[in-house]
Amino acid sequence: MNTINKHIIAICYFGIFNPEYSRNRIFIKGLKKQGVEVLLCTSSRRGVRKYFELIKNHWHIRHDYDVMVVGYPGQQSAILARLLTRKPIVFDALVSLYDSMVDDRAVISAMSIRAYYYWCIDYLSCHCATRVIVDTNAHKEYFVKTFYLPKENVKRIFIGSDDEEMYPLPTHPESLIFKVHFHGCFNPLQGVDIIVKAAKILENESIHFTLIGTGQTFGVVSTLSTSLGLRNITFIERVPYEQLKEYIAKADVSLGIFGTTAKARRVIPNKVYEALAVRSPIVTGRTIAIAELLIDRENVLLCEMGNAEDLARKIQEFKQDKMLRVNVAARGYELFMSSVTPSILGQELFSVIKTLLHDSKN
Repeated sequence: MNTINKHIIAICYFGIFNPEYSRNRIFIKGLKKQGVEVLLCTSSRRGVRKYFELIKNHWHIRHDYDVMVVGYPGQQSAILARLLTRKPIVFDALVSLYDSMVDDRAVISAMSIRAYYYWCIDYLSCHCATRVIVDTNAHKEYFVKTFYLPKENVKRIFIGSDDEEMYPLPTHPESLIFKVHFHGCFNPLQGVDIIVKAAKILENESIHFTLIGTGQTFGVVSTLSTSLGLRNITFIERVPYEQLKEYIAKADVSLGIFGTTAKARRVIPNKVYEALAVRSPIVTGRTIAIAELLIDRENVLLCEMGNAEDLARKIQEFKQDKMLRVNVAARGYELFMSSVTPSILGQELFSVIKTLLHDSKN
């Protein structure tokens, strides 16, 4: 087994996660850039069989790693991990199942048995881990308070974006139509209905919206667009991830999130990091989480959450002020390269791992 005194530290990246999902890909790539050996231990099987496969796969490498990292999503995997090893476990919780299902998406009653089940899964998975990773300090505060965790056991590491997948493209020719881009899962925290209402306000301003994605609120949002008689919106359900930067780059401005749920105020979504990486000017909602990274009118333009009129005003301001767009985009890209690339985030995760190994030896 490797030790902290050796040059190479080995990590078992464990769970039922998708290695190509942005959060996991960034951490895995970032750890490798730190010279860490990453042993993937995962399963793509369905149902209970995936856990038996995880147990079997782990058995073969149980002596070959120093620290286990449970990838996202991984609540159940974190509980299984503690049954399989006494080594330090870093659990990339990112977000709470209870929060997502009960409070944000509101698909489960807070008084139901299923709600209690999700709370228990969140609680047990966090307490099975040696360290819990979340994406913002706002989320850290939520996890500490909701699941009774010591503050020192919860660490913030931003989500970031893969700079080898998302990067600036050549400037597109100016058009008579001002193009607004959004991509993401249509769920309550996104506030896509707010975007549609803003499009209605701006329908006579030579501004076109392209909304990429689908999900829980897609039906409601598309019906709203139809009922408003909008002709300045195009809905695209799916785009291959490798082509997403092209859509961002062709737009004049990218949109973040605008929902009014509590979770919406605790996250910085993938799309914001991706727009930063492509050097696109961004409009997103003003929240305590966004303020952890971005500064209004320096590297982002902020509007009030849930306020279609304010969103429309900020889009119009970007349309009318090209230098503001250029400067915000440039400073946003500078911030991305200096703060949230895979190399930087991998270094932050590696720092957590090295501290755990040092503590375990003392």
